[in-house]
Amino acid sequence: MKGLGSDNHSGVHPELMQALQNCNSDHAPSYGTDNESFKAIQQFRRHFGEQTEVFFVFNGTAANVLSLGLLCERYQSVLCADTSHLHQDECGAPEFFAAKLLTLPSEAGKINLAQIKKSLVRKGDQHFAQVRAVSLTQPTELGTCYSLEELREICHWAHENNLFVHIDGARLSQAVVHLGCSFKEMTTDLGVDVVSFGGTKNGLMMGEAVLVLNKELAERSKEKLKYLRKQSAQLPSKTRFIAAQFHEYLRHDLYLRIARHSSAMAEQLYQQLLKIPAVTVTAPRQSNAVFVKIPKAFIKSLREKCFFYIWDETTYECRLMTSWDTTSQEISDFTSHLKELVSRVP
Repeated sequence: MKGLGSDNHSGVHPELMQALQNCNSDHAPSYGTDNESFKAIQQFRRHFGEQTEVFFVFNGTAANVLSLGLLCERYQSVLCADTSHLHQDECGAPEFFAAKLLTLPSEAGKINLAQIKKSLVRKGDQHFAQVRAVSLTQPTELGTCYSLEELREICHWAHENNLFVHIDGARLSQAVVHLGCSFKEMTTDLGVDVVSFGGTKNGLMMGEAVLVLNKELAERSKEKLKYLRKQSAQLPSKTRFIAAQFHEYLRHDLYLRIARHSSAMAEQLYQQLLKIPAVTVTAPRQSNAVFVKIPKAFIKSLREKCFFYIWDETTYECRLMTSWDTTSQEISDFTSHLKELVSRVP
């Protein structure tokens, strides 16, 4: 059964499955020394800049944890949103492996520069975990996107204060579509230091990548991150199967086709929900996520036909997510069923 639970629920995009099949022949060197890894790294450098260092890992938690491990010492800390995946959904892994998290109250999933400035306190105090990095989620957990100007301001101020900027980009392609820019314009050109680049939520079978964009850090990553990755049990032996997917994802702009389609399906869903008076859309639609409050009485019947997550059990705010394989008919079926449920209530 297909649903609106998460783009992480979808299968593998056919072109990416074909890429896996194509590299599933003969033998190849292991641990990232194969030709598929080389080709994928070249594609990342085409999109993010020639200085980019790439480290393939199995999952998003590892990409985030290793990114912060590169940026911070264990006695340091990272500023992030209270809604961030780092804080809410990593089971404490960032603090176990990397650095302490200091959360800031978010608005529509985002934190702002004024908050960040106020949080840079007790510098040099040996009793306080020293702030070393700012982590931003793009798009946020609420599907909203930081503007290029917001990112530029945060990066500029962070670097002036000797801080690094990390982006959790599990769905980074969605932000590229919403902002109408390139990966490089949204990251490297603005001063972002490290990106956790998502694959699994974007049509890949498995695999994520840590992208080190800062030239100085890129050199350090060769001496630190490669060892952290191995120590953390995140060095894939048959790296070519992760790399082949990223190569295909990036080389002919498949990432744009996937993001544009899922965004278009989310927009269709968003517009349909706005017409149903019994529900309340709670956030702007800037990616493939739609947040809406649905009366409790309708939720069980809706989820029996099309699964989705209840984001807030106290308000029955729900998250509806589209994927590369979501169809217009499925959106129409879902909203039609919701309208039918609403019509039964006087």
